[in-house]
Amino acid sequence: MFKKRQLLKSSRAILITGCSSGIGYCVAHGLKNQGYSVFATVRQPKDVARLQEEGLESFVLDLNDSLSIHEAVQTVLERTQGRLYGLFNNGAYGQAGAVEDLSRDALRQQFETNLLGTHELTCKVLPIMRRQGEGRIIQNSSVLGIVTLAYRGAYNASKFALEGLTDTLRLELANTGIFVSLIEPGPIESKFRANSYVSFKRYIDAEHSIHRKKYTQMEQRLLAKEAVVPFTLPPEAVLKRVIHALESKRPQPRYYVTFPTYLLASLKRLLPHRTLDWVLRRL
Repeated sequence: MFKKRQLLKSSRAILITGCSSGIGYCVAHGLKNQGYSVFATVRQPKDVARLQEEGLESFVLDLNDSLSIHEAVQTVLERTQGRLYGLFNNGAYGQAGAVEDLSRDALRQQFETNLLGTHELTCKVLPIMRRQGEGRIIQNSSVLGIVTLAYRGAYNASKFALEGLTDTLRLELANTGIFVSLIEPGPIESKFRANSYVSFKRYIDAEHSIHRKKYTQMEQRLLAKEAVVPFTLPPEAVLKRVIHALESKRPQPRYYVTFPTYLLASLKRLLPHRTLDWVLRRL
């Protein structure tokens, strides 16, 4: 029975975005160890070489580039005889900054990566899954797709939009054999803060902002190498949910990961808006 399950998994190809580190890196290795045929994509060629040395099938997929998305899907189809069982849309980053300091370019870039590229890739693989009569689409969202935090406006907005688009897609794919799930992590060990700092420095003029005192505190947190966020879990916590979404006969529409996600989702259902705002301001 075990060998039969391993053979079944090996015939199931999984495409993953954002595999250079953190959640994507962990899930790629974890699914490969489970016997799946994993395609671990990244934005930088240097990361492709590193992942290939580690035994993963890897190539470039830049969510900001339509040609890159098309070529990546074609590469998968060539290597799998035209089949793809699962897509884990993980690639994303967090643009920090007060809403009034966000330029149109900053918002556009956040949505290009976190929403529009993910949407385009998903639409590319849907015809493949329809022909097969089965498939799994797993979107890596965030607790900030459920509630908002100050100075995370661009990221909040991109994840709220992803949640809405995904919920709609799930309704439209009912009874097709294609299941759509959202994973909603809270704090996970990753390079997320370091990547957020890069985009913050690129787009936010902190020195001339009314929020400059807050930004000083924010930069200290983003740069802290040993920053400890309460209830942070390793990326293996997300891997566990991804495996369930791939293997369950009835995968859940949503998977909460970490205590803060469970707590804040509950508070959003139970508390009046003003009371919830009071709680969120103190986070």
